[in-house]
Amino acid sequence: MKNIAPAIFPQNGIGDTKPTNQEVLDWVHEIGKLTKPENIFWCDGSERENEFLIAESLKQNVLIKLNEKRVPRSCLHRSNPNDVARVEKVTFICTPTKEEAGPTNNWSEPAETYSKLYGLLNGAMRGRTMFVVPYIMGPPDSPLTKVGFEITDSKYVVLSMRIMTRMGKIALNRLGNDPKAEWNRGVHSLLDVDPDRRFICHFPQDNTIISVGSGYGGNVLLSKKCFALRIGSYLARKQGWMAEHMLILGVESPEGKKHYVAAAFPSACGKTNFAMLIPPAHFDGWKVTTVGDDIAWMEIRDGRLFAVNPENGYFGVVPGTSYKSNPNAMKSIEHDTLYTNVALTDDGDVWWEGKDGSPPKHAIDWRGNDWTPDLKEKAAHPNSRFATPMRNNPALDPDVEKGEGVPISAIIFGGRRGDTVPLVYEAFDWTHGVYLGATMASETTAAAAGAVGKVRRDPMAMLPFCGYNIGDYFRHWIDIGKRLTSPPLIFNVNWFRKGANGKFLWPGFGENMRVLKWIIDRCEQNGGAVKSPVGWLPTPHDLDLDGLDVDHTSVAELLGIDHEEWQKELAAHKTFFDSLGGVVPEELQEQCEALVARFKE
Repeated sequence: MKNIAPAIFPQNGIGDTKPTNQEVLDWVHEIGKLTKPENIFWCDGSERENEFLIAESLKQNVLIKLNEKRVPRSCLHRSNPNDVARVEKVTFICTPTKEEAGPTNNWSEPAETYSKLYGLLNGAMRGRTMFVVPYIMGPPDSPLTKVGFEITDSKYVVLSMRIMTRMGKIALNRLGNDPKAEWNRGVHSLLDVDPDRRFICHFPQDNTIISVGSGYGGNVLLSKKCFALRIGSYLARKQGWMAEHMLILGVESPEGKKHYVAAAFPSACGKTNFAMLIPPAHFDGWKVTTVGDDIAWMEIRDGRLFAVNPENGYFGVVPGTSYKSNPNAMKSIEHDTLYTNVALTDDGDVWWEGKDGSPPKHAIDWRGNDWTPDLKEKAAHPNSRFATPMRNNPALDPDVEKGEGVPISAIIFGGRRGDTVPLVYEAFDWTHGVYLGATMASETTAAAAGAVGKVRRDPMAMLPFCGYNIGDYFRHWIDIGKRLTSPPLIFNVNWFRKGANGKFLWPGFGENMRVLKWIIDRCEQNGGAVKSPVGWLPTPHDLDLDGLDVDHTSVAELLGIDHEEWQKELAAHKTFFDSLGGVVPEELQEQCEALVARFKE
């Protein structure tokens, strides 16, 4: 079999920064004995190391160098066409009992799973380099910050982890020599990238992740969904904090009053766009800043929720990203960016569907084939990605490194719904807000393998990412509310409602500022609303719609509650709760009954 990740041999001073923690050294030794690599490369996160790894990756065709003038210090990576998205069907939570994993996770018995994975890893790195990547999740001085180590045989993973985490000596210093210190063990091997030998397994009780057979980001950047959410949510429940699939943004009025908002949207539903929102001209003097675009770790202090972004970069979906849809993202990916599965133009630039300007007359598509605009196939994969340092974002919040985090005024839930769900509404209280999150649904996208466009329930956008029983997760949310004296207000949004003609009723993108402004008004107790069965709704007069090219009929439809559609929605809520097999807390069952009763009033 062809070796898809041949070993590399650094000169002295590169790849030799070993940790001093004996537990880590013993673990690396054990995995080395199992996988039998040609050599071991200890990463330190330095610029010199990065330059060496990029040079070797270019030599081995792992990366393609992009035009230095057009996209400075940037490269393109192509993954195997069978390996282009997160694969939920082979993602497992390995707990002693099936009940602990719960009804929404694939469960696998830990001892059997270790045995199977160790069988696959046996000799898997022969002829390859085994990289040891130390990293931290969270700002360097945050009490929430966690240490992780990822062992991998993929240079692409190492280069991506350098962008996405604070990687290297910073983690070794944070961990220290205490043999009892908490740290996450992550093992990844490409094997031969065979879908039949692809498994992403989490062992929450052991703080361990093992991923084999994939080279795609969400399956192999073990810091991200695997540690920050699946293991993170388990640790959060045990330790009394929250690990959530949420962006964090700051919004500041012209008078200098600032609020922070966390928002949970399923993948490819506009999270990055919202996190990097640029207010339209009508909101002159307003500023929106990004703390994070994907994950929030939150703890209670002084009766409030404070959030940090555990990541150090953005791993965003590229198609549809343009100067019209997301100028800050475009500025962020102009340089020092690692692209995956986009098209390559003849002059060494990158292209994707939805990018500004006309399509190129000719390009090399994401599979490496010739492409022209008259072909049916897309030039970039629908789930093609960029990895870029958060430092590149011109709207980065000045408090992004603040160890204690930022105080959260509002939590927003939202999915992609063509009908039923209004543009925005507010929960009556915290427990009702938990119900909004628990029953939220979205039409599926290309971010995960499987059918696209099917409505599925995705509680708190955590369905694929909750590392334990979803019923206990709902309970944890309810319990957090009991500990908060100043809880954030909770809202639901839907940018994607369509009219009878099948077109979107709301322009979205920067115009979402109008909805955000109403949310902030509500936080400051000066925004108007009317009571509806589903929650507090703005009237068209409560939303600042000045200068917006949307007719009154569309606004009425956007904010409308169709009782017939909601009867189906209520039935779907009940069906979803029933499908979870009795794990849903009584408080949420009562919320369901109360909602049904409000529709009968």
